[in-house]
Amino acid sequence: MKSWNRPLLPLRGRRATKRPLNTLICIAVLVASGAPIGTHAADATYSRSDAERYIKASEAAWAESVATNDSSVVRRILADDAVWVLDGRVISKSQAVAEAAHAADHFLSDHLEYANVRFFGDVAVVQGSENWTQKSGKKGRFVWTDTWLRRNGQWQIVAAEDVSVSVNEH
Repeated sequence: MKSWNRPLLPLRGRRATKRPLNTLICIAVLVASGAPIGTHAADATYSRSDAERYIKASEAAWAESVATNDSSVVRRILADDAVWVLDGRVISKSQAVAEAAHAADHFLSDHLEYANVRFFGDVAVVQGSENWTQKSGKKGRFVWTDTWLRRNGQWQIVAAEDVSVSVNEH
């Protein structure tokens, strides 16, 4: 849930593309995955409250992992076919996991501010924000949208888009 050679962009910090691209990515992921749209298969029942707790806790863990080099969080929550757009850069799961191991080289902290979850059958769209501080003292936020898919009983992010904003750019 980045190029660590770019110290202004943290592992979790993502998102600088236009809203239409995010919409297209979500639609493409839904179509390609064969996810039931508008229906709920009998074997696809789950507790929305449990799913929401898991998703919010996972989003918070991803944010916190930026300052700890804990790539296991990214490995767990990103689907193998996930697409992540971070400030205009397209990143695969394998790239995200590799870069997560070096995020703390640049980040002192990253904390989830909020995460709003909306469910559409086996899909959850989560919009949120994080506050981060780099080791250089620079502060900023990530504003993001993640698309989670429940596949084979497991919730994972299949599409993510982040925009990083410096506190001074408000």
